[in-house]
Amino acid sequence: MTAYRLFNRRMAIAEMGKAGLAIVVFGAAACSNEATTLPGDSTNPVDNSSSQPTTSTTPAEATTTVLVGSSFQRIDLGFVSAYILYRGGEAALVDTGVSGSEGAIETALGAIGLGWDAVGHVIVTHKHPDHQGSLGAVVALAPAAQLYAGAADIPAMEAVAIPAAVGDGERVFGLEIIETPGHTAGHISVLDTVAGILVTGDALNGVAGSVAGPDAGFSEDMTVAIESVTKLAGFTYQVALFGHGEPVLSEASGQVNELASSLG
Repeated sequence: MTAYRLFNRRMAIAEMGKAGLAIVVFGAAACSNEATTLPGDSTNPVDNSSSQPTTSTTPAEATTTVLVGSSFQRIDLGFVSAYILYRGGEAALVDTGVSGSEGAIETALGAIGLGWDAVGHVIVTHKHPDHQGSLGAVVALAPAAQLYAGAADIPAMEAVAIPAAVGDGERVFGLEIIETPGHTAGHISVLDTVAGILVTGDALNGVAGSVAGPDAGFSEDMTVAIESVTKLAGFTYQVALFGHGEPVLSEASGQVNELASSLG
């Protein structure tokens, strides 16, 4: 992450702390929403007619990159991202962005032909306001959705929308939960073992197209956070999706292995 982006991220979080979650709002007009299809999801048969990605632009200004197979949608809110993992007309939302992000989430759902009624699951990676700030609004718009988060972080989340606690090895929408504490005590990551997609929250970051470690300036316990990097290196996935930074779309677990070795 460049010094400029890191400065802006810290300034944004500092401002939220001074004046409440609603102080930083990224609307749909400011978002770039990317839907990506990847190999290996049995609910989305692989199309071998072309090995080259194709790109199209919708009226909602969403860019869709089709690779083949299972699908995710990035909700780019500027200094933070949330993600939609979807298949068979149903979706899991991982993180909800800052307060006021529900419009951007709705736009991202529409770009892949879904609405709030398709959101059956909401997984919050951790308690920080840039990741769970729109939880209450999302619950109001998708009242049938089940909510999930790591146990240690739940007491700090919105009282009107209390998630169920999930931990190592549990599955939500077929997605495996991995406890990755350190950034916060209850931080979790989410792994689609079929499609090979890891959603890291802030357990990892994306910098210059590569995988980077957790940010010491925002992590509660860096020793534990580094242990979580080593833990994530023990899984296999092609794609890593970060709360902060550009996704890594190939050989991501190899990069995490190299990072874990360098931190150890």
